[in-house]
Amino acid sequence: MTPGIRQAEKAGISFEIKEYSHDASSASYGEEAAQALGLNSEEVFKTLLAQSNDGKLVVAVVPVSGTLDLKALAKAASCKKMEMADPVKAEKTTGYVVGGISPLGQKKALPTFIDASAQSLDKIHVSAGKRGLEICLAPDDLLSLTRGQWASIGRQN
Repeated sequence: MTPGIRQAEKAGISFEIKEYSHDASSASYGEEAAQALGLNSEEVFKTLLAQSNDGKLVVAVVPVSGTLDLKALAKAASCKKMEMADPVKAEKTTGYVVGGISPLGQKKALPTFIDASAQSLDKIHVSAGKRGLEICLAPDDLLSLTRGQWASIGRQN
């Protein structure tokens, strides 16, 4: 039971947990999850932490089929510039390990931006808080639980 799963349970939303055997040699945690679970990579979202030029951390949730557009994220967060956060700082701030960072149940509530593409889906999959564990839920529930905002921050590869 992870803090993210506990948050979803406490909120009383409908969700499903999906588990798979994580391969430590996998190059992409999100793509690994999609393949292992037989899911379309547009339905699986990765949770990334970025940092503004003034040190403010934000959470970005984007499809694993693409990449995070840092310029679009900076605009959404009303910052001049964004860069990827240091992994050690990301782990310390969220309480999760890289590759298992969930947008739910983080130690510190951070501004969260979810790619607008999620709005067209019935369900999305995000990390449930550890490598090899995904939570499937309605995009609007994720938005509500994270107190997030929709933003066009993903870029398709």
